[in-house]
Amino acid sequence: QVQLVESGGGLVQAGGSLRLSCAASGRTSSINAMSWYRQAPGKQRELVARINNARRTNYTDSVKGRFTISRDKAKNIVYLQMEKQKPEETAVYYCKVEMGFRSTDYWGQGTQVTVSS
Repeated sequence: QVQLVESGGGLVQAGGSLRLSCAASGRTSSINAMSWYRQAPGKQRELVARINNARRTNYTDSVKGRFTISRDKAKNIVYLQMEKQKPEETAVYYCKVEMGFRSTDYWGQGTQVTVSS
C-alpha cells in the first residue's frame, strides 16, 4: 500500500503563487507516476498535471506555462508549483499515484486552495 499526505494549500491572492507537496510512503518502489488533480465545487475532478518515472510531464492546457510539476524520487515527494493563480482555480487539489504493482491507484485526502480576487 501507499499512503499520500498533501500539504501547502491555503489562501492566495489572484496572481500569486503557491506550492503544493505530496509525500508518499509505503510501497513506493512500485510507483509509476504521480499526478495532481483538482475538484471545484459542483465540478468533476480534473487532471492538472502528471509526471512519470522518466520525468515526462503532462499538463492541462489551462495551466501550461504557469504550473510546474516536479518529483523527488529519493524522497518520494511530488510538488506542484502554481504561479499567477486565477480565482477559477479555487478547488481541492488531490495527489494521485499510479502503481505498477497490482495496477492500483492511490489518492490523498486533498488540500484546499483558495484564490481570492
